[in-house]
Amino acid sequence: MTLDSGEVGQSYTVSRMELPEQVEHRLEALGMTLGTRVSILGSKGGGTLILKVRGTRFAIGRGITRRIEVA
Repeated sequence: MTLDSGEVGQSYTVSRMELPEQVEHRLEALGMTLGTRVSILGSKGGGTLILKVRGTRFAIGRGITRRIEVA
């Protein structure tokens, strides 16, 4: 399942990221690595997900979240 199809209020574990290298490195710098728990806090305008990763909240567009697989 991809992160963009997850439900608000649920937590998931990142299992794979199929992103451009630059974007993947940026997410890793923010703490989102393979095996990390990610909580979906909400969505903004239908195109952006608000996530909580390792105690930090940030927003990611659906173009990116649809390329992150979670379990």
